Amino acid sequence: MEKFQEAQSKAEKSLRIADHMLFVTYPLVKDDKLLISILENIFISLSNTIASVLYYERLFKRIPPFHDTFDSKFHLFVEKIMPRYKIDKKYRELIERVHHLVAKHKHAPVEFTRGGKYVICTNDYNISTLSVEELKEFVREAKELLKLNNRIIEKNAYIFK
Repeated sequence: MEKFQEAQSKAEKSLRIADHMLFVTYPLVKDDKLLISILENIFISLSNTIASVLYYERLFKRIPPFHDTFDSKFHLFVEKIMPRYKIDKKYRELIERVHHLVAKHKHAPVEFTRGGKYVICTNDYNISTLSVEELKEFVREAKELLKLNNRIIEKNAYIFK
């Protein structure tokens, strides 16, 4: 199995987990702390979706070598892949928003739940909230991006079977 296929498989798995947690587990448990776990799975899925298309393009020598960091992959995705396949800018905004929330969560000294939302506070009291509706939108757009990725990869799928 090629690297792009492994990344694609990881992206699909993480998105299925996030979807299940959001639409099945969360309504049963009603624990707002699950929202962060859902967000992290969405981020893993988006990161692996980007990696998948980059590894695919790299396999055909269409892009230069890149470092295995999120920032490097994201930059290359925005600069090379989005214009080449005419990918909508809303996906860039989605990835940036999710990455920003995950990074803020990792460095936040104060987090709490209030009224069905997960609130993240920074040292200077900059507040971000995470709601179920926002996560549903993230999952929907992540699924669209994954489908777009699958269409790009399927063009030459017969070579790798």
